[in-house]
This record gives sequence, structure tokens and C-alpha cells, in this order.
Amino acid sequence: MSTGLPRRSGFIDPAKFQALRRTLASTDPAEVEDSVPLRVLVQLLVIVGVIAIDVAAADVVDSPGVSFWAVPVSIIGGFWSWYRRYKANIPVKFCIAIAMLIALAVFFMRLVGDSNDTRLVLAELLIQLQVFHSFDLPRRKDLSYSLVIGLILMGVAATLSQTLLFAPILLAFVAIAIPVLMLDYRSRLGLSAPSFRGVRSDLSLRRLGTFLAIILALGLAIFAVMPRFPGYQLRNFPVSAPINFQGEFNAETITNPGYVRDGVGNGTGGTGQESGTGAGQMDDYSYYGFSSRINQNLRGTLTPRVVMRVRSQAEGFLRVLAFDHYTGQGWEISRNEPEQMRKLDRPNWTFRFNLPLEPTLGRRKEVIQSYTVVAELPNVIPVMYEARQLYFPTKEVAIDLDGGLRAPVPLSEGLTYTVVSDVPYRNRTQLQRNSRRYPEEVIRNYLGVPDALQQRIQKTTQDILNAAPTPITTPYEQSLYLAQYLKQNYTLQPDLPFFGGSEDLAEAFLYRYQGGYPDHFSTVLTLMMRSVGIPARLVVGFLPGQFNPFTGYYVVKNTDAFALTEVYISGYGWFAFNPIPGMEAIPPTVNDYQAFSVLRQFWNWIAGWLPSPIAGLLGGVFEWIAGTVAWIFAELTTLFNRGWVGILLGAGLVTGLAFLGWIAWSGWSSWRYQRWLAKLPPMESLYQRMLKWLESQGIQKSSVQTPLEFARQVRYQQAPIPVDIVDEISNAYLHWRYGGQSADTQYLTRRLQQARQQTRRVRRVRP
Repeated sequence: MSTGLPRRSGFIDPAKFQALRRTLASTDPAEVEDSVPLRVLVQLLVIVGVIAIDVAAADVVDSPGVSFWAVPVSIIGGFWSWYRRYKANIPVKFCIAIAMLIALAVFFMRLVGDSNDTRLVLAELLIQLQVFHSFDLPRRKDLSYSLVIGLILMGVAATLSQTLLFAPILLAFVAIAIPVLMLDYRSRLGLSAPSFRGVRSDLSLRRLGTFLAIILALGLAIFAVMPRFPGYQLRNFPVSAPINFQGEFNAETITNPGYVRDGVGNGTGGTGQESGTGAGQMDDYSYYGFSSRINQNLRGTLTPRVVMRVRSQAEGFLRVLAFDHYTGQGWEISRNEPEQMRKLDRPNWTFRFNLPLEPTLGRRKEVIQSYTVVAELPNVIPVMYEARQLYFPTKEVAIDLDGGLRAPVPLSEGLTYTVVSDVPYRNRTQLQRNSRRYPEEVIRNYLGVPDALQQRIQKTTQDILNAAPTPITTPYEQSLYLAQYLKQNYTLQPDLPFFGGSEDLAEAFLYRYQGGYPDHFSTVLTLMMRSVGIPARLVVGFLPGQFNPFTGYYVVKNTDAFALTEVYISGYGWFAFNPIPGMEAIPPTVNDYQAFSVLRQFWNWIAGWLPSPIAGLLGGVFEWIAGTVAWIFAELTTLFNRGWVGILLGAGLVTGLAFLGWIAWSGWSSWRYQRWLAKLPPMESLYQRMLKWLESQGIQKSSVQTPLEFARQVRYQQAPIPVDIVDEISNAYLHWRYGGQSADTQYLTRRLQQARQQTRRVRRVRP
């Protein structure tokens, strides 16, 4: 009886027997891993994951510095594990178990103390467990556990990272992961090499570089087209550690680091900022508008500096403060007394402040933003209008009567907070139908214009509106038209001289200089709206900043700070307009759906290189597709939020859309197939149609079969196929293809049609 083992001269060959034994043992999960290259590369992969946590955490908090001890200790553990891979190591396993239990206990204690953001705490626990685990890695599956931990660490680092410093680390991780996967697969096949010399040919730099390039190209393509769906559904938002403010919270005080107060300051704030009048020089880094009183007679420019990184579900104007009283050369918040501030407290068990929200008629969209402060800012809190919930690390915040949020302390570097805003949609059709009946409080506070200017500015404004090509009667359209008019008929004046002591800013802008500084445009628009009876106020804040598609953050600089005009639309609330030249009249706001924001950013970059007509045409197509997708997702979201009935309707709608998509795809495929056949020679087209018909009958030709071999296969199939026509067309195809002989394609086409009809009749009569 044969045993299946290799023999030589009647005896088992010892060398082949040992080889067979090693092959069979390679499938044993308890096999000891002897491959030094696999162990070294797995160790490098985990080290990259540990370093990634330190680098990414530095973007939001002080770096924990775990790599300084975790990397060398894990390297020592790797050497020890390889040296003792054939030993039981019971004492070491026992010590590892105790150390892991201690690390788990410390993790739970930190989890209770750092309830604001647990990502870093979890990452440190994983690093500690991996370091302990590195002292016991005898088997391949133990190395697989280390691979998983390294992958998890990279995932956590990706959620923490806010800059492109994470990109080279990610590339290094992918570059190491490719040979690791190859070596792991070879080890599972029993082909592992004990040293690097044995795998040099399989892990050549050219081959690995090719794989890396392909993976990066595919990854970037998928990253660009992948929809960005709204996140943060669990309401576990990033917030800094609690800030214990000592003393009484003076809510009316705004501390701007660029200002000089009572002889105290950094020396760069200039003069006249606190009084709101007089000539002066702006600070190089701090925007002058973040104060309870601003002086627009200051001159100078800001030196660009990043001040915030914002992760937001949608881009929008980051509102800081609003001003209601015009002083002639600036603005002030007239209702800034302590009794006019509303202080809000939060419970000890949550970081959430519930903010008052004015009811309106218009539709709103929830937008969640997480802010990380990079450079010191005043104790005013930027938010998207209109904030409903604030997750902030202090025990108290205050809100003024114009919706500005204030903290007890300045916003220091590294501070993180989150805001949930109900941002109103700008439905132009609805906003055009509003009335001019305003609440008494709005009339009292937002229609004031100095008496000396009222008549002159009112006449100028009315003349501009009367000169419009078509009559403009609604406040919203008048606001938009006046903003556009200022953009087109007045210019930025970078060398504007200082105003005199009694000179009015708006009067000088309109009638003397024909322009001014950027913020002066918003001041003039605000006064023009007020002069014709439309409530308006000046608001300061930040543009959304530059979106980084690789990190997902908006990078906001101090130069993104400027002033806008907010106009009150009866029944719908406040809406901002931007009259500054070179900028959009309507600030960035929410759309129905912004899932493809990265793809849109990429298209904007491409469009900058294309001719305007082509870019406009392609942009229109892109907008139509995006609008259609946005409408579909918006309708599905609305249905799914209506309970079981909505879910059933939504499921039916998805099924119907899928069916329509299938029909469209089938029609497109059929059209392409017919077009392809039309380009072929008649005999080739006929043969391909026969193959397509036979494939629909369950008989498919292999790519390695010749036409005659395939015809013989059809003859032996248990199918009601007239095999004579298959033989006839196949022989005619061979004579045409290789013999250059012509064929009667019309006759063969009729024969093929008859064969199809005969097959259909046979199938109908069969039981």
C-alpha cells in the first residue's frame, strides 16, 4: 500500500521527508516565525504608528511623547522575543499579564478624568499593550496582532492630525506595509526566508516602488471622489481639558492681545484703539475689530499668520461680534453693560452650553464645527451663525444681545471647542416676499444714522436704487444690489490718508475718496441700508479659510478677518452681505448637500487651468450632477427621519432609483455594443453576434478555444441549439479570417435569425 511519501530504493528519502514535514507544519497556527525580515518590518510598522500618534497629537494638544520610551523598549522586546521564540517564557507571560491589567486600570481612571476627548487616551493604552506584547511574539499570528495595532494607531493619528505633517508618516507606513504583506503571505505558504538576503530579489525596490505608486494613485482617486457625509452623529465632540477660571467673570470686557490699554500692552497696538477715535497704527498680527469698540481710522496691514484650524461639515462665515452704534469713524457695542449680558453655566458632567435661538420661518441646516486655536485670540468665540450648542472647557460663557459669545479667558494656543449651529438657508424666493414690519427692538437699535448724514446718504441710496434697470422694492434685493454697486463703483484705497478729527468715514468714502479700506465698504453699506429704513448692523469675523482636502480642515489666518453687513429680513432673521471688491457679495453658506466637497475643490483647481468657455460648460454639468445628487440625498434623509413609514418609502424610492439606474446602464451597454459591432467587418460582426447569442443560452466561449474547438463544444451541449448553423458560421469565419475568402453574410445572418427563432419556439413548448 502506498503511503504517498517520497521513496528512494524502497526507503523514505530523509531530505524530502523533512521538506514535506516543514510544508505540512507551515499550516499549523502554533508555528514559530523564523523570518527575521518579517519581524523587523512588523516592528518598523508599529514604530511608525507610535510616532504618528506623537506627531498628530502635537496639532491639538501637547505631544504625549510616548515614542521616546515606547520605541526603544519595543525594539528591546522584539530582540528578546526573537531570541526566546522557542521557549515557553511562562514568567514573562505572567509579568506581561500583570502589566496589561495595570495599564487597563490606569486607562479607566484617565477615561473618567479626561471625559472630553478619549482618542489620545485610547491610543496610549494601545501603545502600552503593544510594548508589553513585543516581549512575547513567537508565532506569526502574534505578529499579525502587532500589525492590527499599528493600523489602529495610524487610524487614531489620522483623526487627530490637522496638518500635512501626517502625510509623510502615512507614506512611510504604506511603504513598509507592502513588503510586510508580501512576506506574511510567503510565510503562510511555507516560503519564508530567514534573512534579508533570501528575499532581496522578491522585494526589489523597483517592484515595491511600482506597487506603492499604484496604491497611492488609486487611494488619491478614491479619496477625491468619495462622498463626505455629515459626521459627528454620536455627539462626542472634541473639547480641550477643563479650564478652571479663578475670579469673577467680567463679561463686558474683551481682551484683544493687539490693543494697548492704559499704558499696558505689547507696544504694537498703536494709539486711539480703546477710545475708538484718532489716528493710529494697527497691530501686525491681531485684527482690530475684536473689541467692544473699534476705530476705523487706523492704518496698516496684518502679517499673515494661521490662527485656527476648523473641521466643519460646511463652509461658512465664522461670526465673532456685531456692532449696533456708529461713532463717525468706527463702531461700538452700545449695549455692553453687565446687566445686558446673559451668562450661561454648564453642568459638571458635560461641556455643553445650550444657547438661545430665535425662532424664524426659514429652513435651517445643522452644521457642526470643531475649532483648534493655533495662535492666541481674544476672549470672543468664533461660531457659524446661528449657534445652538457650544461645547467649551470653561464653566461659564456669556452671550451679548447681538449674539456674540465671550469666554472668561482669552482663546490660548491649543484650545479646542465644538459648536453646533442651525445655519439658515438663503432661499431667495422666500426672502423676496418678506414685509417691512420689524420688531420694536430692531427698529430702536439698528436704524440709527447720524443726523448730519441721514438726508445726504438717504438721497444717494435712493438715487442708486432708482437707477436700477428694473424696480427693486424688497429689502433683500435692495441689500444685494447696493452691495454689488459698491463693489463696482468704488475702489480699495491702500494709501488712504487719516481722517481728520471731525471728518466722517462714510461721507469721506462716498464723496471725497470714492473708496477706502475693505472694512469701510461694509460700514458704508450698513449706513446706506439704515438710511432707507432697513435694519442693519456691522459684523466682524473670519472667512472659512483655505480648505485642505488631505487633512479635512479649514486653515484660518488672521488676514481672513474682516467686517460684513448683516441685514434684518422680517420673519427670517439676519443675513450677511459683503460689499468688498474682489469677494462674493453673499458669504459662503450651506447648500442642501456637500458630500462631494473634496471633488469640488479638485475641480476648482482644474478649472483654473482651462479656458473660460470650457470651464463654464463643464462647471455647469458638474453643478447639475451635484444638484441632482444633493436633491436625492436630501429627500432620502427627510424620508428616513419620518419613522417606519418614511423608511419604507425611502426603501421603495431607493429600489426604484436602482431599477432606473439598471435600465439606463443596460441601455448604455447595449448601445455601446451595437456601436462596436458596426465598426467591425461584416463577417467578424456576425461571428461576435453568434457568440453573444450562445452566451445568453448558457454556452460561453473560452479565450483559449479556437472557433472549431468551440463549435465542437456546442455540439456536445445539452441545449436546444441548431448546431449546424454554429458549424457553418464558424467555418465561414475561419475561411474569411485566415484564408481571405469572402462569405455570404446576408445568407448567414438570415440563418442565424432562423436559429434564434427556432430556439425560442423549442423553449416555449418545453414543459
